[in-house]
Amino acid sequence: MSRSLSFSELTSYFLQLEETRSRNEMTDILVDLFKETPNSEVDIVCYLVLGQINAEYEEEVLGLGNKMVAKAISIASSKSKQEVQELFRETGDLGTVAEKISGETKTLNSFFGEQKELTVTEVHQGLKDISRFEGSGSYDKKLRTLAGLITRADKVGARYIVRISLGKLRLGIGAMTLLDTLAKTYTGDKKNRPEVERAYNISSDVGLVGKKLAYKGHKGLEDIEVEVGRPIRMMLAQRLENLDEVKDKLEDRFAAEVKYDGERMQIHKKNDEVKIYSRRMEDITHQYPDVVKAINQSIGSKEVIVEGEAVAYKDGELQDFQTLMQRKRKYDIQKYVEKIPVKIFLFDMLYKEDSLLDKPFPERRKKLEQTISENEIVKCSDIIKTTELREVEKFFNKSVDEGQEGIMIKSCSKDSIYRAGAREWLWIKWKKDYETRMSDTVDLTVVGGFAGRGRRSGLYGALLCAAYNKQKDIFETVCKLGTGFSDETLEELPEKLKPFESEKKPARVSSKIEPDQWFKPEFVVEVLGAELTKSPVHTAGIDTIGNEGIAIRFPRFIGFRADKKSEDSTTTKEIMVMYEKN
Repeated sequence: MSRSLSFSELTSYFLQLEETRSRNEMTDILVDLFKETPNSEVDIVCYLVLGQINAEYEEEVLGLGNKMVAKAISIASSKSKQEVQELFRETGDLGTVAEKISGETKTLNSFFGEQKELTVTEVHQGLKDISRFEGSGSYDKKLRTLAGLITRADKVGARYIVRISLGKLRLGIGAMTLLDTLAKTYTGDKKNRPEVERAYNISSDVGLVGKKLAYKGHKGLEDIEVEVGRPIRMMLAQRLENLDEVKDKLEDRFAAEVKYDGERMQIHKKNDEVKIYSRRMEDITHQYPDVVKAINQSIGSKEVIVEGEAVAYKDGELQDFQTLMQRKRKYDIQKYVEKIPVKIFLFDMLYKEDSLLDKPFPERRKKLEQTISENEIVKCSDIIKTTELREVEKFFNKSVDEGQEGIMIKSCSKDSIYRAGAREWLWIKWKKDYETRMSDTVDLTVVGGFAGRGRRSGLYGALLCAAYNKQKDIFETVCKLGTGFSDETLEELPEKLKPFESEKKPARVSSKIEPDQWFKPEFVVEVLGAELTKSPVHTAGIDTIGNEGIAIRFPRFIGFRADKKSEDSTTTKEIMVMYEKN
C-alpha cells in the first residue's frame, strides 16, 4: 500500500506559508510540499492549500457556521459551549480556539479509541461527508464528523480543520501561484506554466491538473479536454477609449455586439440537463429555473456550451445590473422569477458535440445562430459585421441610446479563437463616456480599510484598493477610495469585509501604505475616477515607470461586484495602458 501524507505534515507547510510574505518563498515551500505528496493525493493537497474540498465549480460546500463549529470544538474538548464562545470572543478566531484547547482531555477519546495518525485523505473525506449530509439528522451527523476530525488532529491540525470548515483558511495562495508550483515540480521548469495554465483554464480544476502532472508529467496535460458540465474559464476583453485605435489592434474585418448590463453566464447542456455557471465559476443553476427551461426549449442538440448575458426585463424594457442581482438568492426563487424576469442574450458557442475553442469567432457565431431557436427568453445578441469604424460608431450610439453599457468589438480573423481565461486584444470593450478623463470604470480589489472619523466614526471612512498583476499573481495598490458611498453602504461595509480581515499584510498584496485594517484580496468593487497620475505612494505599475506607481485621482465608489473574483479585477497592465493614453 502506498504511503499517505499525514495531515500534520501538510499543516507544517501551512505554518511556513503563513509566516512568509514572499511569493517566491511560497512557491519554494509548495514545491517541497508536493515533492513529499504521494501522486494519489496531489489533487486533495491542491484543494486544501486553496481552502477548498474540491474544484471551485463543484456544488459541494461545507455550509458550517460559527455556532456549529464552536459546538463541535466543545464536544471534542473538555470545554463547555459557553467557555468556547468566551474564548472565541477573546481571539476572534475559532481556529485559534481549537488549537488552544486541543491539548486538553477530549470527551470523544473513549468513543474513537486509539487512532492512527490522521491523514490528508481522511480529513478530505470527512469534510466531503459533511458537505453531503442532508435531510433529517444531517445537523448531528455534521457535528459528530467535525468533532471526530478535531479530536483526532493535533493542536495545529485542529486549527486548520476548523478554518477550512468555516471557509477561512486563506493562506494567501492564489491559483496562479499554485500553477507555477505544479509546473516547477512536475515539468521541471516554471516556463511551462502557460501550458499548465491552459489545462486549468479549460477544466477549472486545479486538482485534476495537478494529478495528471503528477502521474504523467508534461504529457498528462494532453489528457485534459473540454467537457460539458465542467466550466471553461471565461475569455475577457481589453479596453479602448478611442474608436480609431481599433484597427491598430484588430485586422480589417471585425464584429460589434451590444454590451448588455447584466450577468455573464456560461450554460452547459447535456441532453435535458442544464448547468449555469457565473463568471466566478459558481453553479447558479438554481437561481434561474426559467433560463433552464428556456434553454431546453431553444436548443435541441445533445451537448453544447454557450455563453451569454442575462439581463433583467420589466415592463417591456431591459433593466440594470443591480436589479438583476436581486435574483442572487437561496430562497423565494420562484417569487423572484416572477418579480424579475430575465432575457438571456447568447453571444458565443464553445462546444457542440466537440470543442469549438480553436475555431475562429465567425465560425463559432455561425454555429450558435444555426443551433438556437429564439424564444421569449433566449435571444442571440445584437451584432453587426463590418470593416467600417463609422458603422461601429453608429451601432455604439444606438446601443447607448437603448440604455446599454456600450459594445464589444471582436476580431473576425482566422486567429480569433476562444482563449479561455485570457484577456486578449481579440475582444475589445468600448463603453459610454462618463464625462471624465477616465472614460470607463475599473474593478478593484479591496486590500485595506481606514477608520472613519466624525460622521463615519466606528465605520470605515475609506478603502485601499488594488489592481491585479497577473504576471506576479499579486495585487498592487492604485487608490484610496473614500467617496461615492451612501450612508447605507457605509454601514454595510464592516460586515461585508469582516470575513476577509487579516492581522498582517497578505503575501499577495504590494503596498507602501499601511491601512488601519488589512484585508485578504477577495472583495471586488467598481470604481470611477477623474484621471490616472503618477504616485509615490501607490505600487501599480511601479516596475514599469521606476520608483513611482500609478494612482486614480478622485476615485468614486460605483458599486459592489459580487459576480467577480479578485483575479478578475482590472489588471495593472490595463491600468498602464489607460495611463499612457491620458
